Amino acid sequence: MLNELLECDGSAARRACLKKYCSISLLVVDELGYLSHDTRFADLLYEVISGRYERHSTIVTTNKSFSDWKEIFPHAACAVTLVDRLLHKSESVLIKGKSYREKEALERVTTKAKARQQKRKKGT
Repeated sequence: MLNELLECDGSAARRACLKKYCSISLLVVDELGYLSHDTRFADLLYEVISGRYERHSTIVTTNKSFSDWKEIFPHAACAVTLVDRLLHKSESVLIKGKSYREKEALERVTTKAKARQQKRKKGT
């Protein structure tokens, strides 16, 4: 989304693209925080969130607490206001524990180890 907005040539194209993202009923921004972004990305995300503010639902998944968003957008002045808009009238869900990917990988290792043990028993 942010790359698409950044690549828009001219203000009319960017306004049309912003309108698209601001008008859909549910926007999901997945895995925000795995990479850091420059100020321009923060500004564009702020424009999208502001355009959706109190009009449409937005889901953001991140591995960072809101206090750590300065790491995602290290030079962005709008980061505090962006978080403020996201949190106002929102529901935050904190998920603690192991990653489901890690859990599935461990289960796969265990299953393969059991299968190897059974093969050894049958072979002897």
